[in-house]
Amino acid sequence: MSTRRATISDVAREAGVSPSTASVVFSGKTPVSDATRRRVIDAASALGYTGPDPRAASLRRGRSGIVGVVFEEHLGTAFLDPVKTLMMDGLADGVAPLGAGLLLLRDHDPSGTGSSLTTAPIDAAVLVGCSGHLRESLDAVRARGIPVVVIEGDAGGEVPRIGLDNREAQRQAASHLRALGHRRVAIVALPARAGWEAGWILDGTAVTVDVTRERLAGALDVYPDAPTYAAAGSFIDQGLAAGRVLFADRADRPTAVIAQSDLLAAGVIRAAEEAGYRVPEDVSVTGFDGIVVDGLAPYELTTLVQPATDKGRAAGEAVTAMLDGGEAASIRFTCEFREGNTSGPAPATDR
Repeated sequence: MSTRRATISDVAREAGVSPSTASVVFSGKTPVSDATRRRVIDAASALGYTGPDPRAASLRRGRSGIVGVVFEEHLGTAFLDPVKTLMMDGLADGVAPLGAGLLLLRDHDPSGTGSSLTTAPIDAAVLVGCSGHLRESLDAVRARGIPVVVIEGDAGGEVPRIGLDNREAQRQAASHLRALGHRRVAIVALPARAGWEAGWILDGTAVTVDVTRERLAGALDVYPDAPTYAAAGSFIDQGLAAGRVLFADRADRPTAVIAQSDLLAAGVIRAAEEAGYRVPEDVSVTGFDGIVVDGLAPYELTTLVQPATDKGRAAGEAVTAMLDGGEAASIRFTCEFREGNTSGPAPATDR
């Protein structure tokens, strides 16, 4: 008994149409009549034909059918961040016209046994951030003729950037606190660099993560002397730990905290409550991202709402354009300031 896989030619013969007509029924690239489509689908069902072999299609195009998505952080933690989940949803939408799959990669493989940016069989690369080892790998990747797009980072003038107005947005939140009369303000930042362990950012500390550096600059534009404690990641428990540090000295504690993510802000609020402070009467807290944080009620964060899904979609559309032989421009998205109930006037004794 033959186990040969049915082909599109077999389906066309069974349906009484040309192979090209049968092919467009499955590709959807050219309209056909409902009757023709029905005959082809019925013939395919009878023969057990499930559609074109994607490997063959990729070979004909000279492509792998894979777009690499490269993170600087551990993949196990990347998807604990709701912002990155939304961004990946948009990215999947953006590359949908290619019929491509997404391959998640680290910027380098510490074990040397897996795929990395320089070794993976990919048609294009989307870099989430760009610093450290990632920049060292770019020349090798581009030498292979692989299109590259970067989200929230700088990979050089020739690489399209999908960015955010981080500095201006964070400055807006800081200005909001200044208008409310706050003078003693602290910052809870995202990690300063890959592998960062929670701690203070001091003069001379190298901040190599683009998002951290840009948001920090926006806050310091308004509060140039604000102490900054950088967390090890964008997690509620990291915000809680940072808040405990900030509120440990009751005589010199801040009346407002600028957190660089909503998850960090939620943790700071918990730390304030734990220390016996009311939000916002005693301590105001601002976040960044505009995501839904479970368990935060009755609080509604004062935050900057960023278009995370749109960022991912724009990166996917840029990759699609480049693989189709076109060009892709850099795009800079704008955040929307949203005032919630976690910010209020500074305590009267501190104005």
